[in-house]
Amino acid sequence: MLKVTPRLNELLEEKGYSQAAFAKKYGFAQKTINSFDGNKQHRTVLLFGVARALGLNVEDLFLVEEIPDTPDTEGSEGV
Repeated sequence: MLKVTPRLNELLEEKGYSQAAFAKKYGFAQKTINSFDGNKQHRTVLLFGVARALGLNVEDLFLVEEIPDTPDTEGSEGV
């Protein structure tokens, strides 16, 4: 099973951006950037726009971890 965790705030910090500065520079709604890491679903166009603005691939916006199946997760789908 996969565990997928958004990591935009970490990436913005690494690149030296505040959420507000990044949103303003690249034309994103600040609310959208502020809530990125807490959202469970993201619009495709947003993912590609944010990744392109940071010079990254979409997958780089997330921490993807393989977690072992447990009796309560066996047979359930990840991601």
